[in-house]
Amino acid sequence: MNPVVSGMGVELGAQAARSRALAVLRVRSRALAVALLPAAAAVVLLVGGATGHIGGSGWDVVGRVVTGLAVLVLLGAAGVALVVARARPAVSPTVPIAEESAPDLYRMVRDLADRLEVPAPSAIALTPDCDSWLEDRTHPAHAPPPAEDRDEIAGVPGVRGLPSGHRRVPAAPVLVIGSPFLWWMRVGELRAVLAPVVAGTGPSAHPDIAAARRFVRGLDAAVAVTSAPSRGPLVRVPLAGIGWVTRLLLRGCREHAAEMERGVAAAAAERAQAVDYGLRIVAQEQVGLAYAGWDRLLTRVALPAWRMGRWPARLDAGVVAALTELSRRDRLAEGFASRLGERPACDLLEEPGAMDEAASLLAARLFHGGPAETGPDWAPVAWDEYPDEVVDRKWRTDAARLHRVLDTLGVSRSAGPGSPGRDGPTLARVMDHLSLEEFAAADAGGTGMPEPDPELGPGKQGPGTDRRAGTGAGASGAAESHRTDGPVPVPAQAEEESVGFAEDEGDTPGNERSAALAAGLSAEVAREEAALPVEPAAPTVGSVGQAGPDLAFWDDGLLPLFPLQPPRTGRELLADHVTAMVCCAAMDTAGATPGLDWLDGPSLLVNGERSVDLGPRVLSLIEDGDPVPLRAWLRRLGIRPEKPVRLV
Repeated sequence: MNPVVSGMGVELGAQAARSRALAVLRVRSRALAVALLPAAAAVVLLVGGATGHIGGSGWDVVGRVVTGLAVLVLLGAAGVALVVARARPAVSPTVPIAEESAPDLYRMVRDLADRLEVPAPSAIALTPDCDSWLEDRTHPAHAPPPAEDRDEIAGVPGVRGLPSGHRRVPAAPVLVIGSPFLWWMRVGELRAVLAPVVAGTGPSAHPDIAAARRFVRGLDAAVAVTSAPSRGPLVRVPLAGIGWVTRLLLRGCREHAAEMERGVAAAAAERAQAVDYGLRIVAQEQVGLAYAGWDRLLTRVALPAWRMGRWPARLDAGVVAALTELSRRDRLAEGFASRLGERPACDLLEEPGAMDEAASLLAARLFHGGPAETGPDWAPVAWDEYPDEVVDRKWRTDAARLHRVLDTLGVSRSAGPGSPGRDGPTLARVMDHLSLEEFAAADAGGTGMPEPDPELGPGKQGPGTDRRAGTGAGASGAAESHRTDGPVPVPAQAEEESVGFAEDEGDTPGNERSAALAAGLSAEVAREEAALPVEPAAPTVGSVGQAGPDLAFWDDGLLPLFPLQPPRTGRELLADHVTAMVCCAAMDTAGATPGLDWLDGPSLLVNGERSVDLGPRVLSLIEDGDPVPLRAWLRRLGIRPEKPVRLV
């Protein structure tokens, strides 16, 4: 890379950013001029009347009107300026990293800033996301609270080494690093990825760019203040006017602010070309891979745990396990696992486990919601405890809910005369209720349950096994004993309480029994979620050397800020609950065990192997009312659907 060309690119980008910053500041100057214009006219009229240059009763009336208008405009401008100045700009929820807890990381960032010839960031923080950026926290509201010190000479000017009662607000922005990067990337890769981010501190230090950013952030914060609900009429009216003015100013400088940020990014990217350029190209591949693994881990593994009141305490370590598993399964990702012998970037932290736990709790709160403090209903869970604490409890909880809804619908618990445990919760009760008459008649003609073939593992079909054909079920008379005559109506209470779940035609199971059961499950889940206690958490700030999310800068009432998935449809709920019931029957009657798959989440282990072919058979039952594929799968694995299962 030619240094002359690179220097020209940096200068061009910085110059473009400064010109746009001046354009933003001109919007502010024009707004100030408009606010002062009536006052200037009033001063001219008053001075002219006092000196005799302007006289007459008409001019006196004009002077009074203009003076009154000037006072109103000045009061309005003062109100706008006060709200803009006092409004707290938005700040990203992060886990602050004190220098004492990561001296090597701070040393690497400062060395990188020296190589780029830019100011070093004032602090470093972690975010549970696959991204990194610089964040301006120069607003006084974002300054950490002063440390309590009862020493009488503490804070005396001129005494070095003593804490001051008022801390200086850092001038440089804070470097926010995505926590998955620290665990998946190697040290050199992290340095290469952070180079263009750290290079952004150079343009940010320019006074015009800093002033323009403060102005835009203040306007944005003022709009948020004026849009807040629960205001009295005496406050709502002036805030509405202030909100209109701030939105007008934002529209006026929006384009200039966007172009300014593009210029800053271009200048930073050009400056970073000279540092680890070749390695950064390779590291960008790791960014995409980390993002894919992080998204998969959150949606498939963490979300079921959060719904059960457990939050995995080592999410970032789980990313490494998930991506390692991906490289084992996918030959395209084989080369990525070979990097794991190099030094990971998390070694730059003194206590990576504590940081991982803090980032994991923050991720749970951002993406799912929940209290900041642990308790019996919101507790951390280790990965080795995940199968028992999450998977087993989830399946049995869902199975219990499924049988409660069946009781509400009036479905009989009896499994037929002579059947063992006929009054207990059985899988046969669920299957017989969802099976349509034509499929149940064909299924009832079987010859009982044979012994499973030991050579057939999970996921392998025996000879003659087909989606629409199979031998008979073990309980041949169970089909009729579970049925009710005619279609089961949807309870009115379920119809009223299933709001929030998709009602599209494609999201509803095909047969009427499944639709009624899905509606009942939707209502039951909605009732349980509405009954959850809301516990306001006291905001805390991570102290020096101790990991903790900076919760003082954002409102707990807004959680979750980024829900991972929309509410589950009735079809999805029914499929999840029937699958859970099948897994409970497999664990209690066939010796199966719950397991954790890093890419797919909760999984059923039969003879130590993961079962991967259950989903299509469950869908065949709930959508088509066809139990034949599922019964064939149960017979092959030796699962007894007529036996009662243990629920929570």
